[in-house]
Amino acid sequence: MLRALGNIFKIPELRRKVLVTLFIIAVYRLGAHLPTPGVDGGALSQFFQRIAGTAGGNLFGIMALFSGGALQKATVFALGIMPYISSSIILQLLTVVIPQLEKLAKEGGEEGRRTLIQYTRYGTLILALIQTFFIALWLENPNAFQGTVIVPNPGWAFRLMTVLTLTAGTVFIMWLGEQIDEHGIGNGMSVLITAGIIEAVPTAIIQTGQLVKFGQLAYWKLGLMLVLFVFTVVGVILIIQGQRKIPVQYAKQIRGHRVYGGQSTYLPLKINQAGVIPIIFAQSVILFPATIAGFFPSQGVVRTMATWLSPGTVLYTSIEAFLIIFFTFFYTAITFNPIEVANNLQKYGGFIPGIRPGKNTAEHLDYLMTRVAFTGALFLALIAVFPSIINSPKVLNIPFLVASFFGGTGLLIIVGVVLDTMKQIESQLLMRHYEGFIKKGKLRARIR
Repeated sequence: MLRALGNIFKIPELRRKVLVTLFIIAVYRLGAHLPTPGVDGGALSQFFQRIAGTAGGNLFGIMALFSGGALQKATVFALGIMPYISSSIILQLLTVVIPQLEKLAKEGGEEGRRTLIQYTRYGTLILALIQTFFIALWLENPNAFQGTVIVPNPGWAFRLMTVLTLTAGTVFIMWLGEQIDEHGIGNGMSVLITAGIIEAVPTAIIQTGQLVKFGQLAYWKLGLMLVLFVFTVVGVILIIQGQRKIPVQYAKQIRGHRVYGGQSTYLPLKINQAGVIPIIFAQSVILFPATIAGFFPSQGVVRTMATWLSPGTVLYTSIEAFLIIFFTFFYTAITFNPIEVANNLQKYGGFIPGIRPGKNTAEHLDYLMTRVAFTGALFLALIAVFPSIINSPKVLNIPFLVASFFGGTGLLIIVGVVLDTMKQIESQLLMRHYEGFIKKGKLRARIR
């Protein structure tokens, strides 16, 4: 692996992509520490320290997961990329409903893809303007912070400044992610989310050490958490890399004096076809009503809704698991079209042994993909609700913010993005005849 890391910097193009990605990550993390004008950062920090461990603290903890802690500090990157994710969800749902958008996505080619990206940008801007206005009202309201004054000089001047600052920060983050997609390595938005999560890991480790030091976390619980952490990482890797291999046979074709085809291969169906997208989508959807409810704490009905949708509650956990399963099937249906795959197999003379080409093949692939996707969806849902389970007083009663870094959404995103980025780097290395992260020759020798 060390040799493969060294080979990265021997290839000028790959070296440039890696350095550009690291530079953009550094800029993103720098912006996450720039304060919003007019906000008392010290008072805001003290408030979040007071509510740590409560339902509200758990809610903001999960929101901080996607903003890299910027929301709790009210920095210029407070919204993170959540408006962009929400806009992507809305557009993908509309693509299924509106025929014009569906035609644009399937038949528009590169121009259609750029048009959809532009629509996503417009949606991001609109959502950011709406959310930042509510954030400004929330920061001005002392009742939301248990009487603490966060904004010394409230009013329309502060609201307009906050809306412009936070919206500009969101648009800039969106631009940074697109620059990684175009000039860097890995998926831009996922890389930025991962960078924010990784930065919070040392803090979680320090908090865990303090809990053990002061006797709030027993040693056997810590040992059990480490064991669960190892098994979770291994399980995530196996699920992300796992495939269901469908055998495919190509018929022999005689052209002149030569014989083509006749070889056997397989069609890989990934167990986790959607990656970490379902969890990100589910979190953004379920946090939206809870976030809006948190902006109006004085309203009885709204406060009740916020209590019901607090992380760790049965309702929150159930809705989160359902949304993850739903988005897994939804995203899989978008990215995997069994009819198109069956037509391509038939076009090039391929068939699945025992299955007739055409419609029967499409139905067979749809049946198999549904079963495979269901397995992946259940695993994603289990990983996502894992912190809530071990946080329960009836199980391990481990603080939610600590448990979320030993398993759950954050861990799944980190492992998934790291594996995807390593795969892209390895393909670049192998394409230029360099050794990748896995020495295939030695691996085959060991297997033999």
